[in-house]
Amino acid sequence: MRSSARTGYHAPRNREIRTDGERDSRGEQTLAWAALAAALAAGLGARLWLAFTDDGLYWPDEIYQSLEPAHRLVFGYGLVPWEFVQGARSWAFPGLLAAVLKLCALVGLSGPGGYLGAVRVLFCVAAAATGYGAFRLARGQGAGALAAAAGAATFLLGAAPIYFAHRAMSETASAAPVVFGLALLLERERPRWKVLLGASLLGVAVLLRLQNAVFPAGALVLLAVRRDRSALVQAAAALAAWAALYGLLDLLTWGGLFHSALTYLRFNLVEGQAARWGTAEPTYYARVLWTSMPAVTACLGALGALGARRAPGLSLICLSFFLLHSLVPHKELRFLFPLLPVLGALAAVGFDALPAAVPRRAALLAVLACGAFSAARLRSLTFGDLGQYEHERPGASALDDFGPVNRLLLAAHRQEDLCGLKVEAVHLAWCGGSTYLHRPAPLYPSSGPPRESGYFNYTLALQGWLTPGSSVVAQEGPYILLKLPVNGCRRDAGYQWRLP
Repeated sequence: MRSSARTGYHAPRNREIRTDGERDSRGEQTLAWAALAAALAAGLGARLWLAFTDDGLYWPDEIYQSLEPAHRLVFGYGLVPWEFVQGARSWAFPGLLAAVLKLCALVGLSGPGGYLGAVRVLFCVAAAATGYGAFRLARGQGAGALAAAAGAATFLLGAAPIYFAHRAMSETASAAPVVFGLALLLERERPRWKVLLGASLLGVAVLLRLQNAVFPAGALVLLAVRRDRSALVQAAAALAAWAALYGLLDLLTWGGLFHSALTYLRFNLVEGQAARWGTAEPTYYARVLWTSMPAVTACLGALGALGARRAPGLSLICLSFFLLHSLVPHKELRFLFPLLPVLGALAAVGFDALPAAVPRRAALLAVLACGAFSAARLRSLTFGDLGQYEHERPGASALDDFGPVNRLLLAAHRQEDLCGLKVEAVHLAWCGGSTYLHRPAPLYPSSGPPRESGYFNYTLALQGWLTPGSSVVAQEGPYILLKLPVNGCRRDAGYQWRLP
């Protein structure tokens, strides 16, 4: 056994002396991979279960910032939110989803049941891969295999990451390129291709979600502090190329370089318009992480604090992302999704800094138990737990919210004679739009023309809202799909595919 007279450090008896990437004993390696595999399987299973039992919405963005514009791009029709009228969003994310929808159509999954299922599975698999990315990032930061498995488990088994995983949002889509990009770029002694690929993945993450720019900016600062000039120049060049692509895409789609970024920043930072959807105190994210998954948050907090000394660069990147989001008045827990796997990697580094008196295998089991407890709470999550609708309906279940409405849209899709639909029961933003209806028929809001107008022959209403001669085609919960006594539909020359 070797020791250092200067520090008093003694190498542990049961494992090799650790260096960057920490070499574990064969037994620890086996246990680590078994734990990681179990967390991956359980996490993916929980995500897939939720994906196929939850047709509801956390927030309208998961339809109208992603799937609905993609649907319009592929099939030629769909509701248009204000962001895609004024050009406040890049077409990068909807464009990628459009490619998925087009591929689904080519292989025979052209109906909503087919392409929605394919998109959800894709996002669930990407989320599981993100958990593995947390493992790789932790290893690259010097964490041992057991520690890296523990850190990855916080993301794979945490209730909040599971809840958001299948939802088509830029936050969920960008988490994988964030964590793999950091893992490749921040490795030491890596070849040039890893630097370029890592920087490119971070560039993709920014293309998908502008706020992710904190990660490549922090990575460049860290490379500069390390005096890794070669990697710094290569990474900066790759990121500059992706920034140029961002500007070019906006030029082609909106008519101006960086049009979507400038419009979005002006709307949120200069005009403060996002506050219309609610504001929260600076401690919101810390509070809501605790209420949504207390056991996992305790692990992330305690182990992350220990990891800050061993991986100060990674901890500063995490802290910068967290603090900047905490200072923005409008807050939603989903905004932190790309940060969660990185926090898991930082916690893994802290795992290896646990006192020698703490058995490492027992500590791994404790983290896994915290994750399993969090995943088991998934069914009981409320919007109050997630920090959503806190003043309107905090006790309402966060699962399948407005799911019955979307399943009735699927029922309307199957009506061969449908030529127009009015959604009277809810605001159009809280339903699945043409993505779920998948018929080139007008979709009217509750404030639209009356039933006797003849512009539509079906309506999605509340029970009891019957019209003489109408018939209930399907119902779920308090909602009904009603067929009106109309033979065909009159053409509405003034109809606009604009989301009110």
